[in-house]
Amino acid sequence: MNYFNSKNFTGTTVAAIRSKVEDALKAEGFGVLTEIDIQEIMRKKLDKHYLPHLILGACNPVFADKVLSVDQHISLMLPCNVTIRQIENNEVEVAIINPLEAMKVIGNSIIENYANEVNEKLNRVLANI
Repeated sequence: MNYFNSKNFTGTTVAAIRSKVEDALKAEGFGVLTEIDIQEIMRKKLDKHYLPHLILGACNPVFADKVLSVDQHISLMLPCNVTIRQIENNEVEVAIINPLEAMKVIGNSIIENYANEVNEKLNRVLANI
């Protein structure tokens, strides 16, 4: 398995597809807690040019509560990152972390079961954009 799942889109921009991504996340019980604008940060900090690239920190509070109830250190692994980025061929890629792969390092089958459920939800997000 890959540590992420992704889907490419043509005829759109990062800004234009963002609301569709957020709507699909919301439909699966996720909210966006954080945003990192890679293009802006790299321009400011390194004077380096990047294509538009956002990292959205998505959280499903029901599942966050479930895994935190098992292991408080899981907070180090939260939230689930979703990236929206312009790629060289004028497509936009939406990529989502595969929480099942990320949580395997914990070695707890209960957490892996929850991660599998979250992965299914995130895959539906990609399918519904």
